[in-house]
Amino acid sequence: MTVADIRFHTRIAIIGVNPCAPVSPAQASRIKPGWRKPMPVLVRINDCAETWRTNLMPVGDGGFTLYLHGAMRRASASQVGDSVTVALAFDCDYKGGPADPMQAWFATALAKNPAAQRGWEALIPSLQKELLRYFARLQSDSAQRRNAELAVRVLAGGEGRFMGRSWNMKNGASRG
Repeated sequence: MTVADIRFHTRIAIIGVNPCAPVSPAQASRIKPGWRKPMPVLVRINDCAETWRTNLMPVGDGGFTLYLHGAMRRASASQVGDSVTVALAFDCDYKGGPADPMQAWFATALAKNPAAQRGWEALIPSLQKELLRYFARLQSDSAQRRNAELAVRVLAGGEGRFMGRSWNMKNGASRG
């Protein structure tokens, strides 16, 4: 895969527990002018041989956040605070819908809580996809239990931090 729409240098920041890189409104408009929803992109960090498919997440001013999962940081030998080179291109081959199946333990937790099930169904597809991708990589029973409990709580309307986001916060913070 070729990643060539834009290249820029930035420092890896952290939002909550999620390492990320900011993408300015000007940079985003060079990839796809006027795009306001999660943007499917191909990304390469520090000219690493590996290219990843991911979504840039909108921040509301025309800019986006590029979340950098562990495999990206390991392959590019980077960590929070490092200055990195980011190459991005719009992913024209992106197909909507979840790429990972819903884990049985999460489906069971949702089935036991109708409010959480409604909350799940109300999520935008890119957020459902992000959650399913995250859940598919949880290996231990304790991590699965802990994440199922937290996900069900926030999907049912409870306050909390989950996957680097504030959910249902009374102080006006967004749901996701």
